Amino acid sequence: MEKIVINGGKPLFGEVTVSGAKNAAVAIIPAVVLCDEPCRIENIPNISDVALIANILQGMGAMVRRVDKNTLDIDPRPINTWEATHDDVRGMRASYYLLGALLGRFHKAKVALPGGCNFGVRPIDQHLKGFQLMGARNDLVNGAVIESDAEGHFHGARVYFDTVSVGSTINLMLAAVKAEGQTILENAAKEPHIVDLANFLNSMGANIRGAGTDVIKIRGVDYLHGVTYSIIPDQIEAGTYMAAAAATRGKVTIRNITPKHLESISSKLMEMGCEIEEYDEAVIVDATKRPLNRVNIKTMPHPGFPTDCQPQFVALLSTVKGTSIVNESVWDNRYQYVSELVRMGAKISVEGRLAIIEGGTLTGAPVKATDLRAGAAMVIAALVAEGTTNISNIKYIERGYADVVTKFQSLGADIKKIYVPDNKGVATTA
Repeated sequence: MEKIVINGGKPLFGEVTVSGAKNAAVAIIPAVVLCDEPCRIENIPNISDVALIANILQGMGAMVRRVDKNTLDIDPRPINTWEATHDDVRGMRASYYLLGALLGRFHKAKVALPGGCNFGVRPIDQHLKGFQLMGARNDLVNGAVIESDAEGHFHGARVYFDTVSVGSTINLMLAAVKAEGQTILENAAKEPHIVDLANFLNSMGANIRGAGTDVIKIRGVDYLHGVTYSIIPDQIEAGTYMAAAAATRGKVTIRNITPKHLESISSKLMEMGCEIEEYDEAVIVDATKRPLNRVNIKTMPHPGFPTDCQPQFVALLSTVKGTSIVNESVWDNRYQYVSELVRMGAKISVEGRLAIIEGGTLTGAPVKATDLRAGAAMVIAALVAEGTTNISNIKYIERGYADVVTKFQSLGADIKKIYVPDNKGVATTA
């Protein structure tokens, strides 16, 4: 078992470089399945989710070579199966993108229902509705595998999403790239990683217009050529370090970012009293000048405040005097981590989708990560807390944050990863 141990109370100072976007990487790597030539993907984050999706492709026959920790060469030509049903597929949510990619390539797909973080019902009905409109028949096999089959003509269609859904927008984009005719996706999600996926597909020869708006038009093509492509910076990792800088009342320069992707996060930090300086590919968060103010936050689809930064900001607001209210409008059960913050002395009450936070002092305690972003919230709270915090279940954190311990150490944090043997022997430091 691995744990992260943090001795809190030290403001963060210095510079940190953000990795490539997890949410873009786990969509772009499956998208390579559609390509008719090898591809090189650069600026890939060195995280467990990327390793898992690469292993899944390799298990399907693709030739995958790690050039370095941030670069993959993928040759999808040897893939000769439309099935992805082994245990690795169940280990991450984004594996469902293989449905769209395999349907687009083979007009058939059989994919195990995905796993990932559990913080609410995340149905795939909008994905399946779109596949059906494009000519596929969808079946749930033994309650654990989705099988989609366009036995006849797989074609473009007009798809209106009943709710704004990142996953269904990406999956239908993948399915439509090689479908005959035009596909129009209405009420589409607009997140930066959707735009990045569209840019990647277009660089290979796809015909996608409107990504980043709520109407995306895709004209099917017959052939996609290989490319070298660099993934965008991770806006959520950047937002996490921004929240950590504010929570510890430090001053941190975050590099390799796209400032426009961070506008909703930056505006909330400025509202709280942080000074924000933006540059072409960097942002400075300075929380040393004045006491921070309480704020209210409502999560929204992009360009609103991202739900994936909600736990980190709840941790931050737990350190700010006054009453703050957070409204989680995207997921129905994303406050499972609150009981862990309460262990550290946070005063938080949850009423449905609202979290009411009375800012105060945090104290170190043994806590666990309940999901990826909740794990980041535990780290932020621990950096502020008086005393020592032990964070367990850190596999969730490592799903989405590359070199998290090393990066926080570079900012002056007293943080380390330890290995605790199952036989309760002597712990060792990473």
